[in-house]
Amino acid sequence: MEFGIFTLQFMELSYWEHTTWLSGIDVAIIGSGIVGLSCALALRKRFPDKKIVVFEKGMLPSGASTKNAGFACFGSISEILEDLTTHSEEEVIQLVKSRVEGLQLLRKNLGDAQLAYQQLGGYELFTENDTELFEKCIQNIPRINNLLKNVFYNEKEVFSIKNDSFSFKNVQKQLIFNQLEGQLDTGKMMQGLLQKCSKKGVLLLNNAEITSFSAKNDGFSLKMNNSLEFSAKKVCIATNGFAKQFIEADLQPARAQVLVTKPISNLHIKGTFHLDKGYYYFRNIHNRVLFGGGRNLDFKAEKTTALGLTPLVQNKLEEILRTTILPNTPFEIDTRWSGIMGVGNKKKPIVKEVQPNLYCGVRLGGMGVAIGSAVGQQLANLMVDND
Repeated sequence: MEFGIFTLQFMELSYWEHTTWLSGIDVAIIGSGIVGLSCALALRKRFPDKKIVVFEKGMLPSGASTKNAGFACFGSISEILEDLTTHSEEEVIQLVKSRVEGLQLLRKNLGDAQLAYQQLGGYELFTENDTELFEKCIQNIPRINNLLKNVFYNEKEVFSIKNDSFSFKNVQKQLIFNQLEGQLDTGKMMQGLLQKCSKKGVLLLNNAEITSFSAKNDGFSLKMNNSLEFSAKKVCIATNGFAKQFIEADLQPARAQVLVTKPISNLHIKGTFHLDKGYYYFRNIHNRVLFGGGRNLDFKAEKTTALGLTPLVQNKLEEILRTTILPNTPFEIDTRWSGIMGVGNKKKPIVKEVQPNLYCGVRLGGMGVAIGSAVGQQLANLMVDND
């Protein structure tokens, strides 16, 4: 019996590939960032025998988890004061508390050695033209310390005033210091989460974009890469800034552009630094300066899910490096990149059951390192409660 040559109009998988990875799925998690992997680990702990598969559209997590600056932070004075204009005091306390607890959970799950975690403290800078904001923040240090004292286990002085010892230029001579802020290695963080998932039997598929799904019987029919169809009993959306592809929510993508210098001899900058209400941020890493931000230069252009760089933002980052951060130090740019965050009118993450057996954990508001582990845990708990 002979068969003619024909072309399949869908992704061709072997019997073994389909039965091993794409059949009998109990939970399909869309997105292999910090939320998706943390959710998978929490579910595995509760359900040792369920088949959990994580689908990632890129070679690596495609949003912000491997592209962020690695700030283990919970908010600068100016950010907290701005939040107090749109949120109640109780809401702001809960926001900061969730970030602190999320960082504690991350450090507990992976360990400081795996994270390359360092608590070098954080600083907020104010430009010479920002005298009004600078004075407002200085005056409110006692208020914010008192507001957050229970969050930090009665720590009396989280924020304090420090003189500039970094030779910055064109900024106020005093900085606001946060003694509890830290930094970590984003790559090592994600590597640690991936290794834990692998050891726990969570399956991960890269270059596997879930392009659509629909409810079917008691579960969902999902389509991968616009061609291959398979089923899952439950679906979890953990794609943050990309989630509006699947759900309606108060959520917008926000692109963050970043650059890193080549190594600088005797680099005097140590710690994490916030400038212009957190719209700019920089830190030391391997004798280099990592510097990001600038989406406030053109909010409309940066409200995108497209990874990429713009001359407007990149030129401004280099200008601030040259005139403010490293005014007396020659430097060269080594590499540049961008990541996609998820933001909205409110800072609280969206963790909910969208419809029966469909869940989401999104809108991390640029605080994914701080709250990603906790959001993943909350997402898993919600699915367990409804199981």
